[in-house]
Amino acid sequence: MADKHDLRKWVCEAIEHHGGEARLIEVAKYIWHNHEKELRKSGDLFYTWQYYMRWAATQLRKDKVLKSVDESPSGVWTLNNTEQRNTTR
Repeated sequence: MADKHDLRKWVCEAIEHHGGEARLIEVAKYIWHNHEKELRKSGDLFYTWQYYMRWAATQLRKDKVLKSVDESPSGVWTLNNTEQRNTTR
């Protein structure tokens, strides 16, 4: 069963899928299209996954996996280099 920590990996997957940068809506759509079954089976996470998607992005910024808000265009989540991305798996 999925938990909030899975969102870290899923956010990275979504951004990688979009070439290394994506808007929140693109990340949410990717996660829903690729992980709907897990989300539906996840109990309370089903009702809170979009909150935890944002939480995951904040954690990924703290871990330097995502660029800071100041380093990316407004509303865009951007991955740092490949070496750092691999630390989320």
